[in-house]
Amino acid sequence: MSPAPLGLAGASPPVALTSPSQNTIAGAHATVHEPLAATVEAALWRGNQLGGLGAGVEPSGFAQLDVVLPGGGWPCAALTEVLVSQFSVVEFRLLASMMAAITQRGRTVALVGPTLWPHMPGLRHHGVDDRHLVWVDVDAPKDRLWSTEQLVKAGSCGAVIAWLPLVRAEQVRRLQVLAARCTGPVFLCRPESAARDSSAAPLRVVLRVATDWQIAVQVLKRKGSPVEGQLQLPSMPGGLNKIMTPRLRYPSRLVAVEPSHAVDSPVAAAVRQPEPVLEPSQS
Repeated sequence: MSPAPLGLAGASPPVALTSPSQNTIAGAHATVHEPLAATVEAALWRGNQLGGLGAGVEPSGFAQLDVVLPGGGWPCAALTEVLVSQFSVVEFRLLASMMAAITQRGRTVALVGPTLWPHMPGLRHHGVDDRHLVWVDVDAPKDRLWSTEQLVKAGSCGAVIAWLPLVRAEQVRRLQVLAARCTGPVFLCRPESAARDSSAAPLRVVLRVATDWQIAVQVLKRKGSPVEGQLQLPSMPGGLNKIMTPRLRYPSRLVAVEPSHAVDSPVAAAVRQPEPVLEPSQS
């Protein structure tokens, strides 16, 4: 009697063959994942968290600002854009405390192409040691960019602050790549109108002059959730805090306000009285 063909009654059931890789994949779904290692967990950043920086930070000198900056200060080995409406008016008031801390440690702070001459007496009042301050006096946009690239690429400065009113997005991206070699923070001072453009800089702030010797700082971009509103930071120019009277510390209180109920003299009231309307005479 010949054996029954496959698929008919009495035939042996087929044996299912699985490859080792399939068995591994099938078993992986049943495996319970172990917690991440502490080093991996520390390096992992989630989008709803304020980013941390492995390269370190430089404190800004404003406790209120450090709270909202990733890592608690200005990021090192990275770009920070400072956007202003008018150059050389408030940038030094924001960065002077950081410059003082770096120069007092004997490290160099390089200024590339500031639009106005740095006021050294005022910077000394903030504690900046001018022996470690380098000013690169350049005007042409290509010279500003070239000087900034060379200083950032060298990586030997404690901080680099460059005024680049005309710079393209790809040039900012290149500076961000080069900034990884710099041990300190790198700042690009750009016009406020650049806030509408995209930028490779991981941190961008808009800086404005506020009342009562304050500066207003808006964190436009950071590694983490957005910052609502703006910060009002006390920033009196160096030296003035020693001679300023308590009354002049709040200029907004000195603005004259017109009283709602003023007592006028009869002469003043008569002057403001409307003239009578003369009707045409009847003939």
